[in-house]
Amino acid sequence: MMDFPTIIQILDSALRLMTPLLLACLAGLYSERAGVFDIGLEGKMLMAAFTAASIAYATGNAWLGLAAGIAGALALSLVHGLASITFRGNQLISGVAINFLASGLTVLLGQKIFGLGGRTPSLQGAARFTEITLPFAEALRPVPVIGPIYAELISGHTILVYVAFAMVPLTWWVLYRTRFGLRLRAVGENPASVDTAGVSVTRLRFAAVCICGVLCGLAGAYLATGISAGFVKEMTAGRGFIALAALIFAKWRPWSALGATFLFGLLEALANRFPNLDIGFMTIPSMFMSALPYILTVIILAGFVGRAIPPRAGGEPYVKER
Repeated sequence: MMDFPTIIQILDSALRLMTPLLLACLAGLYSERAGVFDIGLEGKMLMAAFTAASIAYATGNAWLGLAAGIAGALALSLVHGLASITFRGNQLISGVAINFLASGLTVLLGQKIFGLGGRTPSLQGAARFTEITLPFAEALRPVPVIGPIYAELISGHTILVYVAFAMVPLTWWVLYRTRFGLRLRAVGENPASVDTAGVSVTRLRFAAVCICGVLCGLAGAYLATGISAGFVKEMTAGRGFIALAALIFAKWRPWSALGATFLFGLLEALANRFPNLDIGFMTIPSMFMSALPYILTVIILAGFVGRAIPPRAGGEPYVKER
């Protein structure tokens, strides 16, 4: 039986681990709501992690690293936009190409620049985002229940964690309470009607793809400068694909995406906390615990792909009728 401090520690770890998943999931939500399927989230996060770590190490400034991470992911987003929107190529193939490109290019550049087998030197000091202590956290710590929840669970995270959670209500507001959001959703459902109304389908889809790149940049930069201390080969470890599974599970809705990514983060936190989980009559091995998030990904894709209905115009290039 877990005690209260252990539960707090697991939940705290879950929040940290779910942050890149949440940012990537929201990134995919913007893109796919506009009708552009993007399985290149993994590659964009990987490129962002490398560029963020490289610039943060070179300048000793985590904020410059963050800007570089966003620029790296945005560059790949524009490549995806050109391939799938401008040249009307297959969106899935474009996403796969981006994943392969980022996987190879980050290692090649890392070895060429730093000579450390594809990784960057360890980040220290101002090159990393530090944890933020919220007001009154220490004063409330002794208070039963409320104190530990506020001081250890809510307080003590980097700025990017709070940005990720703030993006959920912001995304909901943008999609459901603004003209831009209404047009974005309409482009994913019926681009011809949007075009008939005199709104550029191409411009809207590029806007969604760029927002996707920015959010992937935040996710990758957090991996390299927030949760870790530098870039390591393939450090995204399938998080982009897990984010896609969470997006399907959430049925392309921002608040549901928060719950779905928390579930994945919680499973990873449990696997890290209990590598060999003893449940009384048997011991679950560490390999199974480590594979839990990926097993859940397969279960979700197998059980929800047929039930979750994507945007009707998703994956199809728009050809303007003459």
